[in-house]
Amino acid sequence: MKTINKTFTETVREAANAVLSVGRHAVRRLGRMSWPALLALCVMLALLLTILPLALTLFVIFLLAKLVIGAFGTPHAPRRPLHEPPQDTMHGGAQ
Repeated sequence: MKTINKTFTETVREAANAVLSVGRHAVRRLGRMSWPALLALCVMLALLLTILPLALTLFVIFLLAKLVIGAFGTPHAPRRPLHEPPQDTMHGGAQ
């Protein structure tokens, strides 16, 4: 009886073949690119690899700072209303 499940080594071999196929395609694609396009690709990749982690790190730092300040910060004073309710100056109002 033939099994329908793949063994671990078959799965690893299939994944390795897929990675090699993608690598070969990328090398062929890079070989066909012009020098200015290759330079633009390198600059964009460098920006992506440097700015994106910096932005994510700063986001996490400020989020954690906000949580810490909210947890251990000073208690909030009750807010006054922006406009006081109008006082009744007609009959029966407080004077």
